[in-house]
Amino acid sequence: MRFALTAAVVGVAVLAGCTPVQSGPVTGTGTDEKTGHFRVWLFDEVNHGPKEAVVQEAITEFQNAHEGVTVEVQYIQVQTRAERFKAAFSDPASAPDVAEFGNTDLAGYVAGGGFAELDLGQWPDAKDLLPAVLDTGKVDGKVYGVPWYVGVRALYYRTDIFQELNLKPPTKLDEIAPLARQVRAAKPDLLGISAGGKYTYGAMPFVWANGGDIARKDGDKYVSTIDSPEAKAGLRQYTELIADDICPPAQCAGNGGDASVEAFRAGKAAMVIGGDFNRKSVDASSAAGKYAVVPLPGKNAGEIAPAFAGGNLLGVMKGSPRKTLANEFVRLLGGKAYQRKMFDAMGNLPTFGDVQAEVAKANPVLEPFIKTLESGTRFVPVTPDWAKIDAQAVLPTLLQQVAAGGEDLDRAAAQAAEQMNAAFGG
Repeated sequence: MRFALTAAVVGVAVLAGCTPVQSGPVTGTGTDEKTGHFRVWLFDEVNHGPKEAVVQEAITEFQNAHEGVTVEVQYIQVQTRAERFKAAFSDPASAPDVAEFGNTDLAGYVAGGGFAELDLGQWPDAKDLLPAVLDTGKVDGKVYGVPWYVGVRALYYRTDIFQELNLKPPTKLDEIAPLARQVRAAKPDLLGISAGGKYTYGAMPFVWANGGDIARKDGDKYVSTIDSPEAKAGLRQYTELIADDICPPAQCAGNGGDASVEAFRAGKAAMVIGGDFNRKSVDASSAAGKYAVVPLPGKNAGEIAPAFAGGNLLGVMKGSPRKTLANEFVRLLGGKAYQRKMFDAMGNLPTFGDVQAEVAKANPVLEPFIKTLESGTRFVPVTPDWAKIDAQAVLPTLLQQVAAGGEDLDRAAAQAAEQMNAAFGG
């Protein structure tokens, strides 16, 4: 999930963990009112003014088309979303009709009985939703959320520094650490690359590119594979970056995605793994005009490392007494016209193939992110158990134990796998 807390949703793009939702399933009201007070929850952001303006335009259009309907939007804090949604699932009277939520939260929310299944069959726009992105809105093959935007990460680098040191961007993952060391040796006041011990979705492409994964499906449950040789090869490559001669643990081990990007924005790092959703923020920083972006390379030259398919969804609450209106509003705000408006306002990458192509043509700077998307993305295990693993910070703890704590990678990965399997019910 990429939460757009400008710098990022991530800003889901970052990616705050949430406690598991454990409430009884919400049953529908059996009614389908066509008028009245209609409530929407959307995520608050550091600078949600442009987002609010687009949403208000959609509200005005919706209210003009539905006499007797009044739409109220409440902007909720990402950090407290788990508690808010848990309460809403338990008490439909306090719940919204439509809500924005992160794609990594989907399985847990569906298991909690919070969201209704969506039928996109009669929606013309739906045919152009990118299949891999639409999959992030599904549980067991059923759609519960319309992807509102997608977030992927690529490699930002300082063109002025690379030119001065006669360096070229890496073409393979194993070239990043030597390049970063070279930069820091020449410029000790700079981080060779801004990496973070809590930056899970910056680290996972290294695991995926090496043929590893978080977990595999075994029957009706998941089994952790984070301790496989392939996964450990990727973890070793990433944690190598958090070292005194690249990104000192004292400075970097506690950083997540936002803090990692912030160091690049502040002119303190030569490289960083950042999202398409960070671009506007970087353009408003000291790095403006002095950086470029390339896809994060894969294990071999010419390959692109699989990126985490972050993003947020729009869904209809299961207990909504206005199902028809709720579905129509999701299709309006989540449709092509307003996704394009949201891109112009916030830089959010659209989830429709044709709209993506349109904005990419007009904005060549999106090319590395589009290429990354097209080369294939990966996702977290689609299970309610992921919320527990996320809340326990299993992966960030693993990264920090190795990078800052001096823990043996084999032992730390085995401990992480054991924790995951306990959460998976193994």
